[in-house]
Amino acid sequence: MQKNLFNYYQKYLPINENTPFVSIGEGFTPLVKSENLSDKYNCNIFFKLEGSNPSGSFKDRGMFLTVAKTLEKKKKKIICASTGNTSASAAAYGARYNLETVVIIPKGKIALGKLIQAMAYGAKIISINGNFDESLLAVKEISDSLDFEIVNSINPYRLEGQKTAAFEIIEQLGFSPDFQFIPVGNAGNISSYWKGYKQFYDSKICNELPVLYGVQADGAAPLVDNKIIKNPDTIASAIRIGNPASADLAKDSINESSGEFMKVSDENILDAQKIIARKEGIFCEPASAASVAGLIKLISKGYDFSNKNIVCILTGNGLKDPENAQQYLQSNIIKTSSDPDEIKEAILKY
Repeated sequence: MQKNLFNYYQKYLPINENTPFVSIGEGFTPLVKSENLSDKYNCNIFFKLEGSNPSGSFKDRGMFLTVAKTLEKKKKKIICASTGNTSASAAAYGARYNLETVVIIPKGKIALGKLIQAMAYGAKIISINGNFDESLLAVKEISDSLDFEIVNSINPYRLEGQKTAAFEIIEQLGFSPDFQFIPVGNAGNISSYWKGYKQFYDSKICNELPVLYGVQADGAAPLVDNKIIKNPDTIASAIRIGNPASADLAKDSINESSGEFMKVSDENILDAQKIIARKEGIFCEPASAASVAGLIKLISKGYDFSNKNIVCILTGNGLKDPENAQQYLQSNIIKTSSDPDEIKEAILKY
């Protein structure tokens, strides 16, 4: 029988006899060792493939527990603000557990793959003329009056569920990694990983804790620039957030792990996305590639990771955001007639 997060990690989660079972098969995602980048950089690089979750992103880890606790409270409606992945996840669980689901999205700022998911699952989609931070503010202001449960990462059960990824990494490796690189948008996920690592450390399941690197995009780097970004701008829509709701928790995680926040350009992100796909056979969305872009940037600056164990969190599947991938994929298409000789010539030429 397939394992599920609800039962497998129950003793580490805020689950009691009144918490209803919730699952659509989330968690237990692959941890894949890099074949080519590990050799190139003389270290052991692992990719945590969170895009293998049911709705295609890490959000399902936190959503299963958040929805379970929502049902425990006998609530019938959930709401979230989203740049895409949260809306898809919330809508999926809402559909399965008969919850009215409302998602508020920034107009024109959500990847098509994610928007289609929310539409398919039957969520009510409200598109506002504003950014993610304004969407979240609206959610906070209207949720109580309409009796909605907020399922954004400001809900503490989201982080409790997401910490299970850290448990899995330790179990998959057999030890804690030396370093972890992770994209940072609303800053809840990095906090949840640190919570998970510490919990297993305190339980004597691992003997070390990793150094965390939180990677943001140049145009949306409030934790690097130490200021709110009123109009965040990056090709990586999942981390296009200028005022992270979990900023304080994320800062604590970085400080406690002796890590740092860093930022990378959109060009760095797209280059990393291409490298991961073409050198490792893994297609992730742009925000996910920020983790690898951060690692490559530090190596280029002279950081020595020789023989270290490094985990890069790939938070979402590449099919979440196909439009941006076209920027470098279009050139792969070679057009010919149906004549075999012309096809052969094209193959040999290119």
